[in-house]
Amino acid sequence: MSIAVNSNSTPQKSSTYLYFVCFVAALGGFLFGFDTAVISGTISLVKNDFSLNSVTEGWYVSCALLGCIIGVSYSGKLSDNYGRKIVLILSAVLFLVSALGCMYASSFTMLVIFRLIGGLGIGVASMVSPLYISEFAPSRLRGMMVSLYQLALTIGIVFAYFSNAYLAAHAAGTYASEAITTIFSTEVWRAMLGLEALPAAIFLICLFFLPESPRWLLLKGQEQKASQILIKIDGPEAAAHEVHAFKAQVDDQDTPFKELFTPVYRKALWIGLLLPFLSQVCGINAVIYYGPRILEQAGFTLNSALGGQVTIGLVNVVFTFVAIFTVDKWGRRPLLFVGIGGAVAALITIGALFALGITSGPWILLFILAFIACFAFSFGPVCWVVIGEIFPTAIRGKAMALATLSLWIGNFLVGQLTPALLEGLGASWTFWLFALCCSPALWLTWKLIPETKGRSLEEIEAHWKNIIKH
Repeated sequence: MSIAVNSNSTPQKSSTYLYFVCFVAALGGFLFGFDTAVISGTISLVKNDFSLNSVTEGWYVSCALLGCIIGVSYSGKLSDNYGRKIVLILSAVLFLVSALGCMYASSFTMLVIFRLIGGLGIGVASMVSPLYISEFAPSRLRGMMVSLYQLALTIGIVFAYFSNAYLAAHAAGTYASEAITTIFSTEVWRAMLGLEALPAAIFLICLFFLPESPRWLLLKGQEQKASQILIKIDGPEAAAHEVHAFKAQVDDQDTPFKELFTPVYRKALWIGLLLPFLSQVCGINAVIYYGPRILEQAGFTLNSALGGQVTIGLVNVVFTFVAIFTVDKWGRRPLLFVGIGGAVAALITIGALFALGITSGPWILLFILAFIACFAFSFGPVCWVVIGEIFPTAIRGKAMALATLSLWIGNFLVGQLTPALLEGLGASWTFWLFALCCSPALWLTWKLIPETKGRSLEEIEAHWKNIIKH
């Protein structure tokens, strides 16, 4: 099959180009991770400066979640209508406006408004970044490339921990300007929140050098542009195969969103709703957000608990590399089976240690780290890989928005209920409950999730139709 490009300007295959584009898109994950984690270091400072009560404190922490839900709700339709690139640019602008607005907020109301704007950015980036990478990367590298998004997310979390600690440690002192003294000393939370402006600006600038998703271009009938990008990604032969595979599905490209609820895609819908939700109710964010409190219950001092939290963040980063280097070799299902099984075992063990009063020594922290490690090479990255590739091209944006919304609902439930569970049920039953909520993911992997290693997005789409035919 020939590709409709001008032979005089045919681009050359470039691995550097491929990695650059996926790396820039993954910066959306870095900002996602940073924005969600940076809040932990500012709560007590903001509470003191604005004399917050328990209600307004909770609103400060959770207001960004409302923005996330709104952002996710609209990102799918926007990305399908106007393209993945323009919506990524929108997310970068939202992050930048939020960071600068929070740094210079003149009142608590303004601070909440700019946190809401940041939440919009998180919601948009959490859906469109992995979607863009999954549509851009070659089939043989798609798992690794999408896992870069989760890696960037975990690095963003650790960067927030370290930047908060550094700024807090150097907050004492005065500067030449009263405004700078306020930001970096007397109200250092402004610097903590405002620091996000730097990576947001880098993300925004780099996005202008990125192309549009080639599959979105094909969907809009721009075959020549799409072909040039595909050739640059993986060479003319692979590009021809991708275009041919897309055209084989061309009759279905006007598929309405309601098609997702038909028997053909019902399994894909269940996977898209359940896998992200279960990845949150396993308790990962309870450990990320409330790690110091949990470790203090285990007998750690505050300083050592905070040190343990940093260790948790570093382990999260390191073990994400396991997924990056194995997801396209071993496949999605083996990583999910091993990781989820290990996470359940670790959660049960942590609960047992609390129940038996074995809280002295390093055991609690070691098994929390084991849980984080298991999550980091399975649930964390593989969830984004799977939901980025199981939906049909025509409605992939809207379907991924629905799946990401499911993730945020799970995130919200864990964030809201964990303090009450720790206080009401105690640490042991809380971790056992997380283990119970995590377990159905093993059944989901066994019964519903197909192995998609090495398959093109069009081959995965055809897979669902073949199941119905047979």
